[in-house]
Amino acid sequence: MQNDINAGIPSVALIMIGLDVELADQIADSVSQMVWAVHRADCEGYISATKRPPFSQMVKSAHYCIAVIDVEKDFDQAIEAAAYVQELFNGKASLIARSSVRDPDILLRSMRAGCNDFIGGEFDDAAFSETLNRINMLWATKAARNSVRGSVLTFFGAKGGVGTTTLAVHVAMYLVQCHHKRVLLIDNRPELGHVCIYLGIDGSRYNFQELVRNLSRLDSELLRGYIATHSSGLEVLSSPDICGGRKATDPESMAQTLDFLRGEYDYIIVDCPTTLDETNVAVIEASNQVYLVATPEIGACRDLSRQVDVLLQNEANKERVRVVINRFASQHSVSLEQIEKAIKLPVFLKLPNSYSEVVRSGILGEPVSYKVKSEFTTQLLKWVSSLAGPAVNIEQDAPKKSGFSFFKK
Repeated sequence: MQNDINAGIPSVALIMIGLDVELADQIADSVSQMVWAVHRADCEGYISATKRPPFSQMVKSAHYCIAVIDVEKDFDQAIEAAAYVQELFNGKASLIARSSVRDPDILLRSMRAGCNDFIGGEFDDAAFSETLNRINMLWATKAARNSVRGSVLTFFGAKGGVGTTTLAVHVAMYLVQCHHKRVLLIDNRPELGHVCIYLGIDGSRYNFQELVRNLSRLDSELLRGYIATHSSGLEVLSSPDICGGRKATDPESMAQTLDFLRGEYDYIIVDCPTTLDETNVAVIEASNQVYLVATPEIGACRDLSRQVDVLLQNEANKERVRVVINRFASQHSVSLEQIEKAIKLPVFLKLPNSYSEVVRSGILGEPVSYKVKSEFTTQLLKWVSSLAGPAVNIEQDAPKKSGFSFFKK
């Protein structure tokens, strides 16, 4: 495989599951017309993590995979096979469902289960060749994207209520307004995140977790269907806005999704929940900078100290972790010296206590304008300039209200 890649020819595993021999040969003939180094594997029955096939090393080490799966005989086993193939190839498998009939219900269920394409009825060589060309273009686009990489900035609160979401929203907004950057703001809360509320936009149609679950079909066109756009141009991936409907997010899929997004944006800003579970650890490891946000009170400082201890066990985190102290006041606060002594790290930035200003902003669904002359906006603008360089000299009106309210049904 390595020689194939060095020669510019992708190595492709062609896996056919539950297909009759004649159809499998037809598919293999079509695939052989592509400029790929193809390694074929036929599975008579369904496969899974508990029914692993004896794939050759050439198949298992292929750069990409195309798996054609019969979904008509046993749909549940077919989906289990699809999940196993995706896991085996780290999300780099293009899944094609096969049924002898063109049943819209089977097609819809297959797509929801992560299949990229569908073969129904008689095999059409011309149509299948178009599918292969589309897959090849997707792979080429992803390869080209690796040469242009955006920065992932993760915001992580020491505990709830320290203003993590507020800061993530404002940094993202100012990067767009003051620096003309293309920015994606991700609400990575498992449910009921507040990013869209603070921006006054409706992000209820789709969410980030659902996008991650569709990693196998992810491209620029699919991404557009998941994005909510603020009037400023800031693009947003929301969190689920219902209680109890969340599903577990695979850490590897999360990391691969962020890797894809690097090729689409200058900055990807992730607002994370406060738990250091394996999913959030995957986000942190994929980040260029991680901002740990705390307030100067005992509870937040204690939690911040514990989180720093855990994160700095990974040597790479020492270069990317930055501590931000929000709502700092000279009176009735733990001092910066005390905080730095407790966490054994310098404080990257302190932001003043502008509680009433920020609360009003959240109620209105309008971030504080960068034109407002306050210590809060001054410090934020300095922070953003440290990321993106000098601000573009622009004058623009404050963002217009979208008319959305989270009280609407």
